[in-house]
Amino acid sequence: MKFFDVPTRSREQFVNITAQVQQAVQALGIADGVVTLFVPHTTCGLTINENADPHVVSDMLRQLDVMVPLRQAFYEHSEGNSAAHIKASLMGCSLQVLVTCGHVDLGVWQGIYLCEFDGPRARRVWVQ
Repeated sequence: MKFFDVPTRSREQFVNITAQVQQAVQALGIADGVVTLFVPHTTCGLTINENADPHVVSDMLRQLDVMVPLRQAFYEHSEGNSAAHIKASLMGCSLQVLVTCGHVDLGVWQGIYLCEFDGPRARRVWVQ
């Protein structure tokens, strides 16, 4: 297993981690197969989505805010970050990605993103 750290700079942010995942795949010596990515955090997640137009990421963050507002009268979690927990669960904490000839096998427009919902923080991504 390999891991790498991802610093985030704002409360909510999608960070493209495709290059770091590729480096981990190469360091692990995986030629062909499937790699699993995992974040051991409860307020961030992982997703694969468009990597060409940055507006897709900002649109996704805005839509998540509509669906899960930062504050709700019924939130009971004492740390005040219930929305971050909900959004992280919606995105998920793991991904599986195909590897072909030593390269992460994504569609032409796809990138792998760490989804920060309670930053800024230092996050860790596990690759196996």
